[in-house]
Amino acid sequence: MALASAFQIPYREERSGFWGDQTSTLNWCEEDYNISYYCAEVVNTLTNLVFMYLGFKGLRNVIKYAHSRVFILVFLGYMVVGLGSMAFHTTLKYEMQLADELPMIYTICIMAYIAFGTNKSPVVKGLLAVFLLGLATFITVYYLYAKDPVFHQVAYGLLTASTIFRGFYVLEGVLRPALKKRNPATCDQHMKEMWTLALTGIFMFLAGFLIWNIDNVFCHHITQTKQKVLLPWSIIFEGHGWWHILTGLAYHMILWRLWSNRCLEGKEDEFMLDWVPLRTIPQVVPRTKRTTHLKTQ
Repeated sequence: MALASAFQIPYREERSGFWGDQTSTLNWCEEDYNISYYCAEVVNTLTNLVFMYLGFKGLRNVIKYAHSRVFILVFLGYMVVGLGSMAFHTTLKYEMQLADELPMIYTICIMAYIAFGTNKSPVVKGLLAVFLLGLATFITVYYLYAKDPVFHQVAYGLLTASTIFRGFYVLEGVLRPALKKRNPATCDQHMKEMWTLALTGIFMFLAGFLIWNIDNVFCHHITQTKQKVLLPWSIIFEGHGWWHILTGLAYHMILWRLWSNRCLEGKEDEFMLDWVPLRTIPQVVPRTKRTTHLKTQ
């Protein structure tokens, strides 16, 4: 405790900021301008860097290994969400709030297209694209009119849940029978990888959601604790920042979809999942690359 007390840094006393008064419909438990005059919520801003790092990594691998081009849109959307969130938490302006929230809807719609378009004809995929485009437009227009954050949260939650459950169906109803027929010796191994990857991403997302709610409900008590322990120790009590980190790591769910797509293409002998659960960031790579990597260790 004595060592911790020796390294305490006080918050700013003056809470005015460069960006002026808040115009967003939401604000979070991190106190405004308590660290920097130029950034309203420093921790909530910087924790979005996880989206930038993982998004760039995913985008690079999609291009490098010639994965389905639709994942370029997914990872670009993922990075735009991170950039929008950084702008929102830096300024607490309504326009930047929209730059954070609306790309979340658009990106999950792209993921829904991938999940629901599996093994469908071009005509069905086209109709699905039109439907999701219309749905995203409706959500956008209504949200701009109503300015109700709960509407956005419910819409995003329903889209995410339906995409996940559709992914479960594809795993067991489409992929498992195809792998058993095509490659019975490795079917169970691939399915175990897929489920572990999916459930890891879901667990991280739900853990982030739990912390997000605790941060909202118990904000007063958490703020009192932060004011006692001061910087840098108080950073670990910024629950919304943990929401960013954990939902960023739900990146595992994107890789689950990418890896299952490769297996649905019948290319599980050409590619593999390069991942040690809870220790490394997953990526789908050519088997020759993974073999060479292991030999050099």
